[in-house]
Amino acid sequence: MAKHAEIVLIYDKDCPACNAYCQIVRVRQSLGELKLVNAREDSDIMQHITAQGLDIDQGMVLKLDENWYYGSDAVYMLSLLSSRSGIFNRLNYHLFKSQRVAKWLYPVLRSCRNLLLKLMRKRKINNLGVSNNDRF
Repeated sequence: MAKHAEIVLIYDKDCPACNAYCQIVRVRQSLGELKLVNAREDSDIMQHITAQGLDIDQGMVLKLDENWYYGSDAVYMLSLLSSRSGIFNRLNYHLFKSQRVAKWLYPVLRSCRNLLLKLMRKRKINNLGVSNNDRF
């Protein structure tokens, strides 16, 4: 029996759009199970992300075995790993299967996230401690 990959997605669970995406996206069963990690909770994986200088407010992180993908690269990889079952997963695959399209579309989605957090009066995560980055 083949070994399943370790697939971990680190994202902002307090963002309704991010949370909905992460709850609906599915990876192919033959690859393994997608584990979701809330970036707002202190964890070893968030400490690693911060130590690598990755700003979680600028992009979600996907860990696939020993490989790390950030922002648009994370959604691009998720599209390649995703199941094609269901309308959402097929749409996700077709939207993000092109790295070029993912790099163009991801900043738009990130801006929508930031606006949504502001409207909800939720603070950003600010894992890097950037001044004035944690305001709503």
